[in-house]
Amino acid sequence: MTAPAFVPKDPDYAKRVRESFARQGAMKLIGAAMTELAPGYCAITIQPHPEILQQHGYVHAGIVATLVDSAGGFAGFTLFPADSSVLTVEFKLNLLAPATGDRLVAEGFVVKPGRTLVITRGEVHAEKGGQRTLVALMQQTLIVMHGKPDP
Repeated sequence: MTAPAFVPKDPDYAKRVRESFARQGAMKLIGAAMTELAPGYCAITIQPHPEILQQHGYVHAGIVATLVDSAGGFAGFTLFPADSSVLTVEFKLNLLAPATGDRLVAEGFVVKPGRTLVITRGEVHAEKGGQRTLVALMQQTLIVMHGKPDP
């Protein structure tokens, strides 16, 4: 992990972000776990299982997108004020290699934190036998929903 040098606006950011992640039914459904969190950074992992694979045995691109979208969103959310919430405005995903292995690691990194819009980038790596393969790259825009605390 390369932790960006950002100072969160909310000193209790980690608790707020982890509680938000825990409320995401989609993450529970696919078996994802938040494994690392720091100001401007988030890692979410998943172990491939039959329910998230496509017909060739690779993790479905929609699952890859879901993981990295959430990793980027939560990376940004670490820097948001306590009385706000996060939504993705847009993201662009490049799939570089089949998502297969023992574990996928989606990492989100804040590139530019703004007052209303936050730009992040994301990477997804497949791990197998001690080797890591970059399988996807993402660029994302988030909106800071001021005055709307996360439910």
